[in-house]
Parts: sequence; structure tokens; C-alpha cells
Amino acid sequence: MTDARLVPVRTPRDSEGVVVVLHGGASRGERAMVSPTQLSVLRMVPIARRIARAGRSRLAVHRLLNSHRGWDSQTTPVMDLAWALDRVAEQHGDVPVALVGHSLGGRAALLGGDAPQVRSVVALNPWVLPSDRVDLAGRQVLVVHGTDDRIALPSRSAGLARRLGRDATVGHVSVPGGRHAMLRHGRTFETYAADFVTATLLGAEPRTRAVAEVLAGASSVDG
Repeated sequence: MTDARLVPVRTPRDSEGVVVVLHGGASRGERAMVSPTQLSVLRMVPIARRIARAGRSRLAVHRLLNSHRGWDSQTTPVMDLAWALDRVAEQHGDVPVALVGHSLGGRAALLGGDAPQVRSVVALNPWVLPSDRVDLAGRQVLVVHGTDDRIALPSRSAGLARRLGRDATVGHVSVPGGRHAMLRHGRTFETYAADFVTATLLGAEPRTRAVAEVLAGASSVDG
């Protein structure tokens, strides 16, 4: 049983794919609850809407509200994501899924991206550890990180991208001057996320140079 929630952003009747958007948010004590109005949750609303507009009537988009803040000893965002993917399968059937997460949500998207229905993952300023390991063979992965992020180190996400790239198609895109909250250059983060998921789920032609280069095989790109 979980207190996690899926919030529909767009749910067309016959979707060709589903995007699950994952928020961040550091722990505030054991079992601290997630508020729909906390900044880390609200930060993902425009990204989810941008993806919904880009996908038009072809993509279903949901935001996941985790059961608790951060990673605690009993529940992690990866467990909430597994629950959410089960609900997505019940609602939409056997369609490919893309995960888009920020900060700890980016970490959850990467670590939970080995689920069989996941085709692609976008991690925005992901907060990751050097010990993180996951096999994402067969998936397409985009890591986008601001160069001025002082909370989630870009060097750590670049290192994880290199490790994942041994088995999967992975690209790391730097956003010059971007900071952790994505308030500066926010449209850039939104655009990369929407461009990547529509390309990987729908086969759309990439509109940005960075995403096109990643899909062509580039492992590291300056945005």
C-alpha cells in the first residue's frame, strides 16, 4: 500500500505512449509527507505541460506525487515509481513509457528505468551517487545538467552517464549557467525534455541540436 498519487496532465483515449514526470525534494525527516504545493513538485508542472503540448493527442502525461519526501529507510521514490508504472499499465495498456525526473526524481527515473515498459529516460539535474548502478540496456537516456548546479554535482551525473553508456544510448548535455532549481534557463530544460520524449516515443524529428546529436550517438554535448 502506498500514499503515492498519479496526477493526470493529459490522457488521450488512444495514447501511443506515456510520460511519467517525477519531482525531487530532499528529506525533511523520516516519513515526511509530500505536499502538492511544495516547490520541488510545482517545479515539474510547466515541464509536464510542455511535454503534453508537444505530444498533442498522441502522448498521455502523468505527474507522480511520491508517498514521502526524499529517500527514507522504508520507502524510496523508486518504489513509488514501480507502483506508478503498474497503474500506467492498467490505464493505458502495453504502450512504451518515458520517465522525466528532476533532482532526486532524476535519480529515481534512472534507477527505475530498467522496468520493461520504459523506453527512454530524461534526468534533469539529477542528484546521484557514485555508487548508483543500473542496467539500462536497450533504453535511450538523456541527462541534462546545469553547469552552475551546486546541489547535485554535474561531475557525478556525467560519471553515471559514462557508466550507463557502456550498455545503453546515453547523452549528457550541459546547460551553461544552469542552476539546480532550473529557474534560470528553465525553458531550455523543458525543451530538451519534450524534444527527447517525443523523439523516442513517437519518432518525431528532434527540433534541438543537442537532442539530435545525442540520438545520433554523441555522449557529451554543450547545450
